[in-house]
Amino acid sequence: MKSALTAMIAGLLFGSGLIVSGMVNPAKVLGFLDLTGQWDPSLGLVMASAIVLSWVGVKLAARRSDPACPVDPPAKPIDKPLVLGSIMFGIGWGLSGFCPGPAVVAASDWYWPALAVMAGLLPGLAVAGAFQARERNSAG
Repeated sequence: MKSALTAMIAGLLFGSGLIVSGMVNPAKVLGFLDLTGQWDPSLGLVMASAIVLSWVGVKLAARRSDPACPVDPPAKPIDKPLVLGSIMFGIGWGLSGFCPGPAVVAASDWYWPALAVMAGLLPGLAVAGAFQARERNSAG
């Protein structure tokens, strides 16, 4: 029960941050990605803030004797699935102005462009999961 409550509070905090930062507004995101037009650098500040806060969190977690998650995750090579997934993420972000987190937040308000993104995202996640399961089964 405690972990579910913690997850709910973290999700509400994350979603609130997405709303306050403007990440749920695809026009703002596309303005950030439009380097040749009316570029809006404000999302860069949001990203820089997230990096700084994450760095502080990792440093604080490293001081604990029993961190909740590994501070130094195992290094993995850059492989084909990572590159293809990154390309697909970038294309989807650039076309829609949504990445998965803001799409979920905006879809919860029944915003139809976000619902359209979710209509593609959820089957895509299922297909990716099936491919990963197939790879795991064939490898071991």
